[in-house]
Amino acid sequence: MRRINRFVGVIALTTCALLTSCVSSKRVAYLQDLGTDVPQYTEAYEAHIMPKDLLTISVSTDDPEAAVPFNLIVPTAQTTLTQSGSIYSQPMLQNYLVNDNGEISFPVLGTLKIGGMTTHEITDMIVARLNQYLKMPPIVTVRLVNYRVSIMGEVAHPGTFTVPNERIGLFEALSLAGDLTIYGRRDNVRIIRRLDDGSQKIIEMNLNDQNIIHSPNFYLHQNDVIYVEPNKARRQSSDVGSATTLMVSITSILISIASLVFNIVK
Repeated sequence: MRRINRFVGVIALTTCALLTSCVSSKRVAYLQDLGTDVPQYTEAYEAHIMPKDLLTISVSTDDPEAAVPFNLIVPTAQTTLTQSGSIYSQPMLQNYLVNDNGEISFPVLGTLKIGGMTTHEITDMIVARLNQYLKMPPIVTVRLVNYRVSIMGEVAHPGTFTVPNERIGLFEALSLAGDLTIYGRRDNVRIIRRLDDGSQKIIEMNLNDQNIIHSPNFYLHQNDVIYVEPNKARRQSSDVGSATTLMVSITSILISIASLVFNIVK
């Protein structure tokens, strides 16, 4: 009986080892056949504002009091304790939520249509409109708060990652998730992207292809979801694992019944 159980275990381990060794090294390498004379991807990507985006917009001037009406301040200020023991209140900026029409409500200036614009274009527009209210040209800073990407599937550390510089390439995003596992399909990484009209688009990317760096989808948009599909070896090992467990269970039951019958007959 011990020999039979040992034999079944050896067969199961051998089968799993053979399956895991079937992952071709040709399918693992990125940017295959990439030469040294390949031109770099030089297109400057900038995020374009979409509905439901969150922005922070700060206005500052040489006269701090003059800029106060143009900043959206949170009613409750943040209290900070200094090293000297004194306490002071620091105002916090409130986020602007872009509505479904691509608009925000800005203090004094009213409704601003910013959908489809970049943060630089929004800055220039606000500066131009504030010039009629201020004596000195203001300094306007626009930041996209919710620029993040989500990565799931066959990666080491799936999750959602915030991008502070509002620009990230596909390889850089995957590195945040610890890279693909050996079981991840590199020839069909899928990007799920929400479009301006609310619909979704699925984009397939081949990490093995050297031309991926020239793709217009190489740089990710805010709220993109990256899905890494498991390869054939992972699916087979999963199926074999379930089948092996069932086979071992059935074999154990049959051996137990045979032993019981043998003892009764004996």
